[in-house]
Amino acid sequence: MSSEKGLEDLRAELDKIDEQLLDTVKSRIECCVRIALYKREHDIPMMQPHRINFVQERAARYAAANDISADFLRQFYELIISETCRVEDLVIGKTAKE
Repeated sequence: MSSEKGLEDLRAELDKIDEQLLDTVKSRIECCVRIALYKREHDIPMMQPHRINFVQERAARYAAANDISADFLRQFYELIISETCRVEDLVIGKTAKE
């Protein structure tokens, strides 16, 4: 196998992983929409700091156990949580008629 072919194969593998990652992020956002609908229906505040802390702590433990930068996962989850809050705000802010 040529070195170029080997690199192409590895990049194809990476592309497949990236597609799975994006699908997983999409699924996570869809789940957050369902959570926001539940919160809206049951008059639960959007912001749940204890849940955010739980998610961040779980990511830190995962980083430590898997030799991944804890700072990277913290920043990654800050982005994910920020988007989740944005989406939940949109959903919870809508009236039941919408």
